[in-house]
Amino acid sequence: MTSSITWIDHDPAARDRALRILSLFQEKDSRDELGLGAVRDSFADQLFPGTSTIQTRLRYMLFIPWIYTSLESARVEAPKFAVRARRMETALIAPLLKNEDDAGVFGKTAGDKLKRLPSSVYWNGLGVWGIRQIECSQDEYHRHINSIYRRRERARDSLEDDEDTRVRTRTWHPKLPGPPDGFPDKVTELSFQLEREEAEYLLERLRFSQKESLLAWLALNRKLAICDFPWEHPQRMRFPDQHQTLLEYAEFFSTLMHGAAYLYNLMLAEQAKRKGLVGFHREALEDWRVRLKTCRPARLPLNGLWAQTEGKGHVITPRTQAFVREWHNRVVAMRGRVIEDKECRLLVKRREQQLKGARSRFENARALDQWNGYAGVNPLSYRWPQVQRLLADLYAGLGRGRP
Repeated sequence: MTSSITWIDHDPAARDRALRILSLFQEKDSRDELGLGAVRDSFADQLFPGTSTIQTRLRYMLFIPWIYTSLESARVEAPKFAVRARRMETALIAPLLKNEDDAGVFGKTAGDKLKRLPSSVYWNGLGVWGIRQIECSQDEYHRHINSIYRRRERARDSLEDDEDTRVRTRTWHPKLPGPPDGFPDKVTELSFQLEREEAEYLLERLRFSQKESLLAWLALNRKLAICDFPWEHPQRMRFPDQHQTLLEYAEFFSTLMHGAAYLYNLMLAEQAKRKGLVGFHREALEDWRVRLKTCRPARLPLNGLWAQTEGKGHVITPRTQAFVREWHNRVVAMRGRVIEDKECRLLVKRREQQLKGARSRFENARALDQWNGYAGVNPLSYRWPQVQRLLADLYAGLGRGRP
């Protein structure tokens, strides 16, 4: 894929046009077919902590705590707490859809039947950024809200009503900006556009909680560059050294394992006797071989990959390491000519069978019939399309009110 890089500064229309292009980057199926998710997520969480591939817009980082703080202020108790929270979240759908910029609205199609609420999607990020200050699951928070109220009452009634006690019973950051008037039940139209105060608050939270991350560096930099992958950012050479090294290995891993994904799909296409797909994946593997030759990080030592990813919050199993190591060794030996190589094919087939068992597409005819032709062929981008959208929202908010 040829990269297209554009600087987006003060032209909102140009920024929005460019960001719509990002949706094209993720058209193919991006599921983890070969069990590489732990390595992928280790990179992503170090570079862009608190993000996920299903986050859409940055202002949800405020919508959710606004809902919960309003419920706590009204002292809504369990089990009504979770029910009311859901009702308030789904109440956001209609006013958000009235806005011209409705990209990323949760429930745009499902409406109030929405199964995955934005609060569950952003719950981890809210904690990672220090906006959520209670350390528990969302379900535990819902179920134990009554005990939180009681602990606060006991603290107020005792001689322990000091700052330390308030911190221990605090659920949300005390400097959270206030919501729009009437939020959420009485607002008729709602926007994803951040007010400047809101953007500055989110920037400060990110800078305080994740100051060593590339995400914080980019947030402070305030220059949005639209590109396919984070290592193609035009300011990459200005990134801190540790991020440049991390990105080198992220690019190395993405490029190296992209070939395994294409070979997997080629083998399935051959087994399914789908000639068009056979031709597509053969051509893709030839393109990948050329790209592998020109990828400078592909010459990095494999051991350095584990130094960058192990012990960073994700368990990378010995089997996963063995598969990557054996694939790497064989790719190097074959100089990327993997299409007809029996050892490469056997590696990929065994890995998929280990992971899927009886559901292996190589063994299960029904599973093969359900294959869409492009399983997991998207190159690893470590949430970069989503991160660019979030940064665009942040930059727009920080620029509001400026001449």
